[in-house]
Amino acid sequence: MAKTSKKLQEAAKLIDRSKLYNATEAIELAKKTSTVNFDATVEVAFRLGIDTRKNDQQIRGAVVLPNGTGKTQSVLVFAKGEKLKEAEAAGADYVGDAEYIQKIQQGWFDFDVIVATPDMMGEVGKLGRVLGPKGLMPNPKTGTVTFDVTKAVQEIKAGKVEYRADKTGIIHAPIGKVSFDDSKLAENLAAIFDVVQKAKPSAAKGTYMKSLNVTTTMGPAVKVDTNTVIAK
Repeated sequence: MAKTSKKLQEAAKLIDRSKLYNATEAIELAKKTSTVNFDATVEVAFRLGIDTRKNDQQIRGAVVLPNGTGKTQSVLVFAKGEKLKEAEAAGADYVGDAEYIQKIQQGWFDFDVIVATPDMMGEVGKLGRVLGPKGLMPNPKTGTVTFDVTKAVQEIKAGKVEYRADKTGIIHAPIGKVSFDDSKLAENLAAIFDVVQKAKPSAAKGTYMKSLNVTTTMGPAVKVDTNTVIAK
């Protein structure tokens, strides 16, 4: 078992593990207990009452955070013809078709998100075994399979984040950086909380939002009272 660092042990002492903090307090405490010497990412973790083994209870989507994530993501667009020019004009970092499929097959992954037009998915689908495990496969549910490449690229650059419930029903997502103002982190938290709440499957039974935690990179988790998150 990995040893807990002294910094993390000291930071954890500042948190009452039996308490549900209001959203503002949780964000303040998460930032205060950040243990690293860089601008750490602030993340949220939702534990949901869903059974992801059932197709009608799988949750996946994307949301544009009002204040971004603090990170500019590099975008690869698979497209043809005029859509290539459209993607370049929108600010895509890499634009092409067959040459980039070949590069990925050879182990190239210098990008964060892939956008593909529907007519390219036949070719992009061949990369499923490589892209799938890395969570990079374009998907209509996250807006990354679309002919509107301008909107897709601009939203990603503006701070769009994808979310997906893992097999245990937990969603992890970034909401910004420790350097962000508390109010901006609170707004981002409210934005993703709202979409996750609205994504509740009709087939889900019992308590849907079981718990919500805020944490930072390598920092301790802070429990949040979900009733204090102000959804938009």
